[in-house]
Amino acid sequence: MSDPNNPYDAPQAQVRAERIAQLVTASRSQRLVNLLIDSLACTALLLGSLSVYSAFDPTVLKLLQPEPNAPWNPTMSLMMLVAQFVYYVPMEGMFGVTLGKLVTSTRVVDEQGRPPSWGQVLGRTAARQIPFEPITILFTGAERAAAWHDRLPKTLVVRAR
Repeated sequence: MSDPNNPYDAPQAQVRAERIAQLVTASRSQRLVNLLIDSLACTALLLGSLSVYSAFDPTVLKLLQPEPNAPWNPTMSLMMLVAQFVYYVPMEGMFGVTLGKLVTSTRVVDEQGRPPSWGQVLGRTAARQIPFEPITILFTGAERAAAWHDRLPKTLVVRAR
């Protein structure tokens, strides 16, 4: 514990409170724009990768065709999962932003306002795979619009300016 009479001790509690007070969370509309742009970017990444790969090996397209009576294609679902990890983890881990967040001037931070750790970024991306996870943002208070992929790894999406 710090000595209150020592003039060289930094007042840790006051600095932390000031840092948190400066964070303004992103609005639901900003988060919706982020979701739409980032979903398009993940889809473009997947389709671009498939186009390049199929130019070298056309047989890969046979794997992507669904079974006649199957409701969904597990191969495409797995490929989209990989595309999301390839997109979100480096972008949020190295820069704290994605293309959607750049457009809306928002960024990802931890609850103290610092850049998120790699574990938090992996947790955010893994939590995005929970079914119906994007609508969980509708069930939070107006003061902090946060979906499960924010609350589980203890991160925030805040306004950058």
